[in-house]
Amino acid sequence: MRTATIQRDTTETQVSVEIALDGTGTYDIETGIGFLDHMLEQLARHSLIDMRVRATGDTHIDDHHTVEDTGIALGLALVKALGDYRGIRRYGSCLLPMDEALTRCALDLSKRPFLVWTVKFATAKVGTFDTQLFREFFTALAMNGGITLHIETLHGFNDHHIAESVFKAVARSLREAVEIDPRKADAIPSTKGVMGS
Repeated sequence: MRTATIQRDTTETQVSVEIALDGTGTYDIETGIGFLDHMLEQLARHSLIDMRVRATGDTHIDDHHTVEDTGIALGLALVKALGDYRGIRRYGSCLLPMDEALTRCALDLSKRPFLVWTVKFATAKVGTFDTQLFREFFTALAMNGGITLHIETLHGFNDHHIAESVFKAVARSLREAVEIDPRKADAIPSTKGVMGS
């Protein structure tokens, strides 16, 4: 069973994440931040990774710590659920349209984390959500999930659509990367025989 549970408690946040890689994209998400919940629902639904997320944090200050720590916990859960990474396809990519927005994602579950972020938003907020926090979320996810992650928005002017195209593109790329390759189901997907440097 490729599943994981992570509980991460700090003086700023308390985050619980449960995932199942071989799911159907079911989700049960409550972070106290409506737009983040909406985006995580898209991430689960389109990756087919079942997710249960509970987060509480110091949102009376702002949403930064809760968003970042949710990304950290989700990344840690992904690494734990992948185990020794045996049999996975490892790479995933997607070109995702969302109305006028178009986002390209390519990722490698390499255990060598890196984020290339070429996404611009026209406004400082989507509703009450600070658009700067999208990068913070994906930085946390990549660094703690050991993901080489490239995200580039090629077109878009509606910030809601841009954000949604980003999360859906990452989701579809993750779906591809975590799937078991039936031609190499017993092999570590690296010529080194281990993942990471």
